[in-house]
Amino acid sequence: MRLYQKMAAEYDVFGKPSNDVGSAAFMSKVLGLAGEAGEVCEKFKKILRDKGGKITDSDREEIAKELGDVLWYVTTIGRYIGVDLEEIAEKNIEKLASREKRGKLMGNGDNR
Repeated sequence: MRLYQKMAAEYDVFGKPSNDVGSAAFMSKVLGLAGEAGEVCEKFKKILRDKGGKITDSDREEIAKELGDVLWYVTTIGRYIGVDLEEIAEKNIEKLASREKRGKLMGNGDNR
């Protein structure tokens, strides 16, 4: 993961990370993440609407491309806030394991 994060940084047109949430560099990443996540959702919507929910190899390929864009934005936002992708992934697994142990995988709220 750290190799990906290092390589991903090379494609940040703003170059140096900004910890100023209001900066164009930072906000472009947050808005980019929302846009790319929306594109993933849009692909699935069209599969449901136009293909009766049947996913093709071509659909998988296109969704994988969009998920790669989501990964780039998650990685870059992490870099901007000083948290590497490995730590993000580890904390997520810890959170899920805790929820499972407490029988709270399903439900609402971040702190369940």
